[in-house]
Amino acid sequence: MNIILLSLLAGVIGMGLGGIITAIFGTRTDTMISIFLSLAGGVMASIVLIELVPEAIEYSGVATAVAGLIIGALMVMLLNVVADKISNSQKTKGKLHDSYAGFFHSEGVIDGNKKSMIRSGMIMLFAIALHNIPEGLAMGAAGYHDAALGMTIALMIALHNIPEGMAVSAPLISGGMSKIKAIVLVALVGATTVIGAVAGVLIGGISYFTLALSFAIAGGAMLYVVFGEILPHSIATNKSKVPAVFALVGIVIGLIFTQI
Repeated sequence: MNIILLSLLAGVIGMGLGGIITAIFGTRTDTMISIFLSLAGGVMASIVLIELVPEAIEYSGVATAVAGLIIGALMVMLLNVVADKISNSQKTKGKLHDSYAGFFHSEGVIDGNKKSMIRSGMIMLFAIALHNIPEGLAMGAAGYHDAALGMTIALMIALHNIPEGMAVSAPLISGGMSKIKAIVLVALVGATTVIGAVAGVLIGGISYFTLALSFAIAGGAMLYVVFGEILPHSIATNKSKVPAVFALVGIVIGLIFTQI
C-alpha cells in the first residue's frame, strides 16, 4: 500500500477510534487515556531504538544519528512552544499535568462552561495536528526504505492516536458539540500525518545521508514525545504502577513487530 495513503489511514482511523470511544463511554476517560498512552509510548520507544536509530547509524554513522535525534527533539519542543503560546499556557510550561487538558497544552482555558470547553478542544486539535507531522515523517522515511517497517510504524502511530482522539473529543462533546461532528472533526485532524509522510518520502529519497537523517529526526521527535510527554503525563494521570506495566508491554509488542 502506498505509504502516503497508509499515513492518512493511520492518522484518521486512530484519531477517529479515540473519538468513538469517548462518545460511547463518556468524557471521563483519563484512566483509559493513561493506559493507551503508556502502551503506545512503549511501542514507540521500542521501534525507535530497535529500528530507526540503528538504520540511521548503518546508513550514515553515529554523528548523523546523534545530530538527527537532537534536531527531532528540538523540533517537537518548538512545536510545543507554539502550542503553548496559542493556548496561553506558558505558566504551566515544564510542569506535569493531571488531566488530558494539561497534556495537550490547553490547561487554563477550561473553566467548566461549554464555550470554554469547545475552545479547549479546538486548541487541543491544533496541538495534535502539529504533533502528527513528525510522526508522519517517521512513516514516510521508513516506508520509502522498507514497506514492512513503514507498516509497523503506521500501526504504532494509529495506536498512539487513539488516546489523542479520546482526549481531544472529550471537551468538544462536553461543550455541546454533537458526537458525530466531534468524531468527524477529530478524525480529520489525523490527516496531518500526511504532511510529515510526504516530507519523509521526499527527504529520504534524495540520498542515503538524507534517509539516515530523516530516520534520526523522526526518532528524536518520537523519543522526546515518549519520555518528555507521554510517559510522565501518563503516570501523573494514573498514580499507580499500571502505566509502567503497560509501557513494558508496549516495548515487548514493539520488539515483536520489528521481528515479523
